[in-house]
Amino acid sequence: MKSTTDISMSNVIVNSFNEIYTSYYKKSFFFAKSYVHDDLAAEDIASESLIKLWEKLKTEKIDYIEPLLLTILKNKALDYLKHEEVKRTAFESMADWQQQELSIRISTLESCDPNEIFSDEVESIIRETLKSLSDQTRQAFLLSRFENKSNKEIAEQMGISVKGVEYHISKALKALRITLKDYLPLFYFFFYY
Repeated sequence: MKSTTDISMSNVIVNSFNEIYTSYYKKSFFFAKSYVHDDLAAEDIASESLIKLWEKLKTEKIDYIEPLLLTILKNKALDYLKHEEVKRTAFESMADWQQQELSIRISTLESCDPNEIFSDEVESIIRETLKSLSDQTRQAFLLSRFENKSNKEIAEQMGISVKGVEYHISKALKALRITLKDYLPLFYFFFYY
């Protein structure tokens, strides 16, 4: 599923690294953190990935930014996790469950295919979840996440309080977190900022 940010940035030449950073840093950080479980490493992975994306955008025509960014994030997170795996196996005192958990994260990330992530199945889950919400909740969420409006702007447009907007967005995020439970890292990438 393409966000409006992805569509608008794909159809025009990106003018600055700041646009890339502002649009994608938090999503990238939370995606990386969901696999590496380390804030500093996730910050490095997100920053390095955005720099690499920016460099590619300067030299190549990219139709869809988000699948490329996810591929870069995936590879950088994999490199980090594999390095961690080597370090951890060097310590014989490491408990079996820690090794298994790390291996699961590695295998899950290795099987992460950005093209499948933007599949009809995920898009259908999101569409059906949004349909199940009340009109106000759906509208507040769409204005926030797909039109990038502030809570204050949404409140003015909908004629409700800012607290009401926050309630509706939280309600939508909770519903999506439940329906996208099998795609939880993607939930952070798509909707958290």
